[in-house]
Amino acid sequence: MAVTLGGMTDETTAVLADGLRKRYGPTTALDGFDLVVPAGTVCGVLGPNGAGKTTAVRILTTLLRFDGGRARVAGHDVATRPQRVREAIGLTGQYAAVDEVLSGRQNLVLFGRLRRLPARAARRRADELLDRFGLAPVADRSAGTYSGGMRRRLDLAASLVVPPRVLFLDEPTTGLDPRSRNGLWTAVRDLVADGTTVLLTTQYLQEADQLADRVCVVDAGRVVAEGTPDQLKARIGADRVELVVRRSADVPVAAAVLERITGAAVRVDGELRRVQAPVTDRIAVLTAVLRALSDAGIAVEDVLVRRPTLDEAFLLLTGHRAESDDRAGVAV
Repeated sequence: MAVTLGGMTDETTAVLADGLRKRYGPTTALDGFDLVVPAGTVCGVLGPNGAGKTTAVRILTTLLRFDGGRARVAGHDVATRPQRVREAIGLTGQYAAVDEVLSGRQNLVLFGRLRRLPARAARRRADELLDRFGLAPVADRSAGTYSGGMRRRLDLAASLVVPPRVLFLDEPTTGLDPRSRNGLWTAVRDLVADGTTVLLTTQYLQEADQLADRVCVVDAGRVVAEGTPDQLKARIGADRVELVVRRSADVPVAAAVLERITGAAVRVDGELRRVQAPVTDRIAVLTAVLRALSDAGIAVEDVLVRRPTLDEAFLLLTGHRAESDDRAGVAV
């Protein structure tokens, strides 16, 4: 029987958290945590260390009991039907959970057998995943000899031995170099294209921007904002035009031109010879400003039109940047 909440059903909702609460002694890890993830999408849960991201993932994957609220994953109640939830999900945690003595191939075959695949099917699936994640050339090497990026890819492959309906990725690219991170991003996009729902926790604003259909910003155990990356960036204001003029003496004139054309307050950095202002129609304003400066004989050394970043949005929404320290020494 389908359960509904706000028009969503078990067929359309892959993950539901409603008022989740969790305490570790005097520390409140989750304080009314709410989350709805539509099936077939990527949801980025963004927040600093200690915000409650990992606690939420551990609850939703049945690894941790919660003190209040309710949760459903893949249509199953997390508290009353944990086994059905486990059968439907995959989980890649912050640290690779592979056996470093076994080879990459042996690791994947072992996971397949643990998921009750017949021996031949487990070997076939292992070969498919080794190929998919670019590990075939090192398949028979001990996993202990793998680089950090290779171990993370093997760990992700292990969570896909039986394709999950919902995949939880808890800060999967922490500590990876840019090349390995980009490779993991590609793998995640491929999974979603095949129909898997992904819940991704991260501290990396760029990661959420690159992968997520929707982003939930978490702070102090609660979701403080949610929306698409563009919607969250739009909450802090318009795009900005920034100009750097060649001569310091031209800064006041350039500022006056920009203010006249945009009708907005202009910020001036005389030391860097830079003026900037918010705009609504980027191209039209930029064209008009450059023409006016040229007519005034003012040389422009650099020009930039940029959108607000998720980093700026996070700072506005929470009052601090995303890379803060753990609270009270508790990994939550």
